[in-house]
Amino acid sequence: MSLLVVGLSHRSAPVSVLERASLGEEAQLKLLQDTVAAEPATEAAVLATCNRIELYADVDKFHAGVAELSTLLAQHSGVGLEELTPHLYVHYEERAVHHLFSVACGLDSMVVGEGQILGQIKDSLARAQDLHTAGRLLNDLFQQALRVGKRAHSETGIDRAGQSLVTFGLEQLAAGADSQTWARGKKALVIGAGSMSSLAAATLARAGVAEIVVANRTFERAERLARILSEGDDTDVLARAVPMDAVPFELTRADVAVSCTGATGLVLTADSVAATVEGRTGAPAAEAGPGAVRDEPEAAAVPLPAPGAAGDENCPLDLSTVPTGFSVMGEAAVAGLDAATLEQHGAWAAGGAVVDRPRETGRPGPEADAELIGALAATAATAGRIPERRRPEPVADVPRPEPVLFLLDLAMPRDIDAAVHRLAGVRLVDIESLADASADAPMAADVDTVRGIVADEVAAFGAAQRAAHITPTVVALRSMAAEVVAAEMARLDGRLPGLDGKHRAEITQTVKRVVDKLLHAPTVRVKQLAAEPGGAGYADALRTLFDLDQETVASVSRAENSTEKNRGPA
Repeated sequence: MSLLVVGLSHRSAPVSVLERASLGEEAQLKLLQDTVAAEPATEAAVLATCNRIELYADVDKFHAGVAELSTLLAQHSGVGLEELTPHLYVHYEERAVHHLFSVACGLDSMVVGEGQILGQIKDSLARAQDLHTAGRLLNDLFQQALRVGKRAHSETGIDRAGQSLVTFGLEQLAAGADSQTWARGKKALVIGAGSMSSLAAATLARAGVAEIVVANRTFERAERLARILSEGDDTDVLARAVPMDAVPFELTRADVAVSCTGATGLVLTADSVAATVEGRTGAPAAEAGPGAVRDEPEAAAVPLPAPGAAGDENCPLDLSTVPTGFSVMGEAAVAGLDAATLEQHGAWAAGGAVVDRPRETGRPGPEADAELIGALAATAATAGRIPERRRPEPVADVPRPEPVLFLLDLAMPRDIDAAVHRLAGVRLVDIESLADASADAPMAADVDTVRGIVADEVAAFGAAQRAAHITPTVVALRSMAAEVVAAEMARLDGRLPGLDGKHRAEITQTVKRVVDKLLHAPTVRVKQLAAEPGGAGYADALRTLFDLDQETVASVSRAENSTEKNRGPA
């Protein structure tokens, strides 16, 4: 087994990178085709979700495989290789198996224990099978991952360790209140009719919303989802479908909107959301929150005090030489300051004591200062700012008004403009804010049990793969033995031409039984030994001892692989 996975997820990359690297369905198909066409890979599967993009492959060379898979991911995601590489992770052989099994159990999800990943793994396998890029290894791997995930959910309370992404998102919208109480009686707009949108609609229906409007680019899919919701036995929600161009109007009626489409651009812009809020409240949806521009007089920016004013006491800089309103941004902010003064200023700005530290003996002061100042200026150009010359003045934090519109964006790339976060009267929860909130989610004790299940299943899968590796050799050995029996019976026919059929059949059966008994113990034992760690060499030993033709063994492997490629998902 030479299983390799190269990928990135919410654990290794910021949401902005994941968003840009997301793969549409066509891009996934092309990536699969190009991967198996590349020299190091013989099988390939892509697992692409809202918070992970992973490429699985059976490779014959590790380093060449990593280079090729990384390059292909960069090419098809549209993110440059140099930018993508720092966020990629690589797992090989047993570690790759452990990773996928952990993913299937929800241990690697943004919200621990969520079960939606199982459907995504199943879709990933089906896609690879349709394109005939999944052979024996990936068929076995992904089907076993599905079984491991189902086992984890049925044998433990991993579902209690976290909730589905939809449920967790609704709880974030409720901001600490009971989500069912919060949702009861509200009007909901669901944009999209895929698996995630369908789950969101069903979750909202069970939570007790009064109405659900489904909008989708394919109106028939929206109608089908609305019909399923209306005919459900466990809810009495009123559901209807609308075309996509009705979204702006329906948004004016909705209390909560959930969006998860495959669109490459924004579905809801900040301007459209602001217009919706203004239409409800009669007041502009001005930006609000820390760091946002506010129009209210009491929130106006406090001007910088004049040099030497209160608040600048003990400052190591001579502020009398600094003009009022001097900019603290850019290279000019550090011009003319030596390294010792900058160090003292940093301590003062952080609230620490100013230490009079003399220059280091023998150090060329002006030149070294110039180098440091140049480095600080370069940092400022990159980061956009440098430490201020003064302690920042406190700015009054104006409370946000209660939201009149709740938005949940589960799409990757995002459907809703991130600028909506700054609009007053709106609460937006998206993938990025979910990642921040779920980082502190409590972990249940069941997680340890699931980790034990994963470890056991990884060991069992490795043993099965090692045992399967020797199967073609055993089959070739038995095939050779059958040929020897046939040849010897042909010789017997030549020597005893008058042998009747009954006696010939009895002799043939006797010879076969002798051969089977001679081969039984060694073939059973070699399979047991091959299943143990380090047992890969037993197949080579068997081929050498019995002088088996390598091409015969390879043909058996190809026949098995061809059968596996057509096997459906579990």
